[in-house]
Amino acid sequence: MMTGKGRLLGIGVGPGDPELITLKALRLLRTAPVIGHFVARAKAEKGQGGNAFGIIEAHLQPEQVRLPLVYPVTTEKLDPPQTYEGIISDFYDGCAVHIAGHLDAGRDVAVICEGDPFFFGSYMYLHDRLAGRYEAEVVPGVCSMLGCASVLGTPLVYRNQSLSVLSGVLPEEELEQRLALAEAAVVMKLGRNFDKVRRVLRRLGLAERAHYVERATMAAQRILPLDEVDPMSSPYFSMIVVPGLKWSA
Repeated sequence: MMTGKGRLLGIGVGPGDPELITLKALRLLRTAPVIGHFVARAKAEKGQGGNAFGIIEAHLQPEQVRLPLVYPVTTEKLDPPQTYEGIISDFYDGCAVHIAGHLDAGRDVAVICEGDPFFFGSYMYLHDRLAGRYEAEVVPGVCSMLGCASVLGTPLVYRNQSLSVLSGVLPEEELEQRLALAEAAVVMKLGRNFDKVRRVLRRLGLAERAHYVERATMAAQRILPLDEVDPMSSPYFSMIVVPGLKWSA
């Protein structure tokens, strides 16, 4: 790495509870000259900083530069030939250019990420683009599925069981095939995919074992039986946990 360059810091800030941030993450956040944070366009237009930013905002100093990384799309329906993948790839390219400008000027940039940076975290796409050119350090965080297990008071896996982590965006047939083989599972990225996931769980006879959690560890946290969830109101920050069968020692 060239000397005089800033460091890229990927900082996991936990699933939502401000007390679930690590000491290392807090130390680096307090000293980084630039704080990068992802935020949906609708929130940015209201002057808000996003979920991850809300977790750490109270720890920042006025002189630290806030660098909002505003998503151009989130769940909007796009007209062809536009694709989500193409738009979001260009977005990460642009973010990497902005961050590289700070790094080239010798300023460390801490990019915060809800949960863990390398577990479905947006930071990972910046890491892929920049870590080969700059010194990079990643601080792990408490991921959302562990936050869900803790608020449910439910162990995820016993003894030699395996855990499958699945995306609710998967096609229904593929999701059913994977869940049919799972000893325990977490289904993330629900939102508008909730009804599809619930149908699959019912067909497989797993609905009774499944737990639904919205915004685990946050102030607006909700735990609901699957039958009581309104498919049209399930947020992105929700997931379904199907714990492994209990083993009595």
